[in-house]
Amino acid sequence: MPVEIRPLSAADHAAWLPLWQGYQRFYQTSIPEATSALTWQRFLEPSEPMHAALAWQDGRAVGLVHWIFHRSCWTTGDYCYLQDLYVDETLRGSGVGRALIEHVYAAAQAAGANRVHWLTQEDNLRGRQLYDRIAQRSGFIQYRQLFG
Repeated sequence: MPVEIRPLSAADHAAWLPLWQGYQRFYQTSIPEATSALTWQRFLEPSEPMHAALAWQDGRAVGLVHWIFHRSCWTTGDYCYLQDLYVDETLRGSGVGRALIEHVYAAAQAAGANRVHWLTQEDNLRGRQLYDRIAQRSGFIQYRQLFG
């Protein structure tokens, strides 16, 4: 079945939320409701650097992607961080994830971004099979210090 990728609209909350919750289950995390509500509002605010789209098949939302534009000290163009990608479990391997990533690629190119980059967990083997086909591994290791 063909997939259609569309930017989020205010009317899409009921379609987005179950996918967002599925993403959290996949990564075995729980994001507070207040944070998810703020994230949703940021997606709808045109002045925000945060963006989101849903993949639709047969009238049903089957995947989501979130991305953020940010400055870089290394280039004159922004970078695009693909922060979240999730596809309904029953459709993984069907091309929906690739279509969502390619949507972000197109948005980044249209915005004049220098690159799209993202992270994934080492044990996300199915996702990494796709990522290895459509992007280059950077070779960098992420470190982090959490506050609050």
